[in-house]
Amino acid sequence: MERDKALNLVRAQLTEHRYQHTLGVMETAIELAERFNIDPGKAEMAAIFHDYAKFRPKEEMKEIIEAEGMDKLLLEFNAELWHAPVGAYLVKKEAGVEDDEVLDAIRYHTSGRPGMTKLEKVIYLADYIEPGRHFPGVDEVRELAKVNLEQALISSIRNSITFLMKKNQAVFPETFHTFNELVLKNRS
Repeated sequence: MERDKALNLVRAQLTEHRYQHTLGVMETAIELAERFNIDPGKAEMAAIFHDYAKFRPKEEMKEIIEAEGMDKLLLEFNAELWHAPVGAYLVKKEAGVEDDEVLDAIRYHTSGRPGMTKLEKVIYLADYIEPGRHFPGVDEVRELAKVNLEQALISSIRNSITFLMKKNQAVFPETFHTFNELVLKNRS
């Protein structure tokens, strides 16, 4: 799918603020893909569509999670997690994207998962560090992302887990498992 067509499909689903975020994620994902030898076209498509379902009604997302046999555990956690797996489903159904690598990058951009592909890591990280993001720790992760994809990902997940814990919010188990796998794999 051409960039302009994809952006038009996504723009119709998002607020202007979220669309600007999407453009930042797209540019960041392309830059990271080129830096870490990943197909920039796949990174571009996954980034464009990563928040496709962000503003769908919670009830609709819940129904899709149940009807499509997605992990029911999602329903016990913050609804912010839902738009990623639901988005992957809707991008395939409504936008006709068939590339499983792109769909998985969309599916896991909020929770992560053990065994993440490099494309999944790039989309997760691009969403975290795009230029419109401003919060404690993001600049350090941006610097790490210039040299080491794995270390940048570890730092971003650690920051997210710490943020949730400080707010006394539950952390999705796959996010912990992803963090643990990455730390164990990257021990020096």
